Amino acid sequence: MFVKTPSPPYHAVIFTSQRTAVDDGYTEMNEELYQEALQFDGYIGAETLRNSEGFGVAVLYWRDGESIQKWARHAKHIRAKQTGKELWYEGYRVRIAVVEREYGMG
Repeated sequence: MFVKTPSPPYHAVIFTSQRTAVDDGYTEMNEELYQEALQFDGYIGAETLRNSEGFGVAVLYWRDGESIQKWARHAKHIRAKQTGKELWYEGYRVRIAVVEREYGMG
């Protein structure tokens, strides 16, 4: 599903990752973080996918950079990032962008 985003400008966090074979709480943490993000001021929504080889892309939309910084300091998110580095990811990249224009169909 496409996220219903506001008129630009708004921000996007693009998280690309390569998973390890270890699940050990990943699915549960991912769902918990998603539920908390839904209640977080400034969070707009996310579009995510992961292929069968474990490579994934998540684009999380935010109202502004301040909202992203607050989420980055959220205690559960900090724990998830640390566990991700230790167990869940072989590698990852985080890219933060300002969306200046949007168009499309459907």
